[in-house]
Amino acid sequence: MTTVQLLHAGYTGDRVGSSIVLVRDGDATVIVDPGMVARRSLVLEPLADLGVAPEAVTHVFLSHHHPDHTINVALFPNAEVVDFWARYKDDLWLDHDGDGYRLSPRAQLWLTPGHTQEDASLVVEADDAVYAMTHLWWHQDRSPEVDPLADDQAAIEAGRARILAAADIVIPGHGGPFTVTR
Repeated sequence: MTTVQLLHAGYTGDRVGSSIVLVRDGDATVIVDPGMVARRSLVLEPLADLGVAPEAVTHVFLSHHHPDHTINVALFPNAEVVDFWARYKDDLWLDHDGDGYRLSPRAQLWLTPGHTQEDASLVVEADDAVYAMTHLWWHQDRSPEVDPLADDQAAIEAGRARILAAADIVIPGHGGPFTVTR
């Protein structure tokens, strides 16, 4: 069984925090972007309600290296951390295959630079839909259209086209999901 659940929709306005997502795929339990929250309980309590202990998380996926997406990585002491470049376990730096690397049988890393050069998206073929967790969009309403921090807006547009061609549901960097219509 492969499921995707939004744990925290992030913040808009004066507060800063990422969308935080739980992916369960067979033996893999993945947390996506465990960033800034007002209290760590906003991450840990939803996990506990779902029967997931922090020690049971096998992977943490980072869409990019901004603190609002990374600051709570240490909540998951047994997890392998995966970013655009490599995977990290304890004090080991381990390579991965780059674009297309699979964290689990149905969860795949896509390189999607633009917001930063080290951006990646996690695309999950869940039982109910194909999900993409990405910072190619900031908010549920797909705003801002032009990323004010972008290193490369043209790369963002190329990544967006790729994601929209594959995903049914997109969970942006700071907000609830939106459904892709084709």
